[in-house]
Amino acid sequence: MNIAVSNEQVGDLLVSVSPLSLATSIAEVANLFLSDTHRELLCLPVVDNDLVVGTISRYAIMRIFLKPFGREVHGPRSVEQWMNKNPLLIDANTDVDTASRYVHEHITNPITEDFVITRGGKYLGVGMVLSLLELLDQRAARRNKTLMVVNRNLKSSQTRLIQSEKMASLGQMVAGVAHEINTPLGYVSSNVELVRGFAQQIQDAVVVSHQLVTALQEGGVDDDTLSDLMQAANEQTQMIISDGMLADLDTLFTDTFHGLEQISELVVSLRNFSRTDHANFVSVNINESIESALTIGRNVLKQKAEVERIFADDVMVECVPSQINQVLLNIFTNAAQAIPHFGVIKIITRGHKNFVDIHIRDNGCGMPESVRKKIFDPFFTTKAVGEGTGLGLSISFQIIQQHNGLIDVKSVEGKGTEFVIRLPRKRAVNTSSLANH
Repeated sequence: MNIAVSNEQVGDLLVSVSPLSLATSIAEVANLFLSDTHRELLCLPVVDNDLVVGTISRYAIMRIFLKPFGREVHGPRSVEQWMNKNPLLIDANTDVDTASRYVHEHITNPITEDFVITRGGKYLGVGMVLSLLELLDQRAARRNKTLMVVNRNLKSSQTRLIQSEKMASLGQMVAGVAHEINTPLGYVSSNVELVRGFAQQIQDAVVVSHQLVTALQEGGVDDDTLSDLMQAANEQTQMIISDGMLADLDTLFTDTFHGLEQISELVVSLRNFSRTDHANFVSVNINESIESALTIGRNVLKQKAEVERIFADDVMVECVPSQINQVLLNIFTNAAQAIPHFGVIKIITRGHKNFVDIHIRDNGCGMPESVRKKIFDPFFTTKAVGEGTGLGLSISFQIIQQHNGLIDVKSVEGKGTEFVIRLPRKRAVNTSSLANH
């Protein structure tokens, strides 16, 4: 046979055993099996002119001697009569994997013989099946250890990849989020500037009023001075009243607090989206996750679509919130980018006994079946070079799988696309085994 050579070869298992000749008697073979030097061998080779012509097994000797008068009748006879003329022969240069397959395919059950090792067809020694099994077990242990290391590295790489894609998605949103923060910050700043002007006028009125009150209380002030103070206080008061300053203050403070709430909402959404998680499963309301992702993507979404929400009440799931937010943001922005002018993105949540469904529909350009089949493939993208990594939906698919969930997409070219995400309410539930309702 043509043998492939590896680092571990059958020759490494060789046990030097003096071969039997065709003239060796059964009784001599039995005595050899009883000796300490041969006690672990299942068989002995029979060699003629350096060529292996057969083997005689310990099992065969036992069967002979169990016959009535077996030792007396057959003991003096030649081994040739009882030997196995088709032994397992393996060249010393055979790699262990090939040898193990060969032994597995040809060994008898129960195992009664070892295999014979040759080189160039000539006898070298015996290879013990048990030693081969032990070597394979050691190799399997080493491979398992290597696989465990590779698996740990893979999980680590996967975590870094997910975080990298998350930050890439966040990076694409930074300009929009900055604009969303800048808008309320602008009118908050403007309102504060107005209030500061109003405060200065009020301060001036208070100072004059205080001087007038002091003059009236202490007395001894001439009429002209008192008249001047009364006129100044009246002018300051009338200026405040005529400017509508006091009436405007409530509106200014209301607008300012609203702007600060918008900024706070964006900051909280950014923090929730971008923090690093390590499989921290918690119970969350999926509607809140949707709102968080919509807040992050607001600047992109508001320019392309009106968002319609149809939310169910009971939609609690156990998940890693930031990872689910990442999936939702990715799908929302993809939906917006698929709408050529201005359209509608409809988000529907539905609660079932063991799981929650999220439907995300857009009336954009849709996609052909050839594209739909590939959208979850790593690095597949229809965007221009430099506009997308092709990892967003692939990582989204992995995240949903890690949550024991399902994600599917339906699309009609020219009419729109619908993503359906199914998440189990409890982490241990596998949605693949659940009914549709």
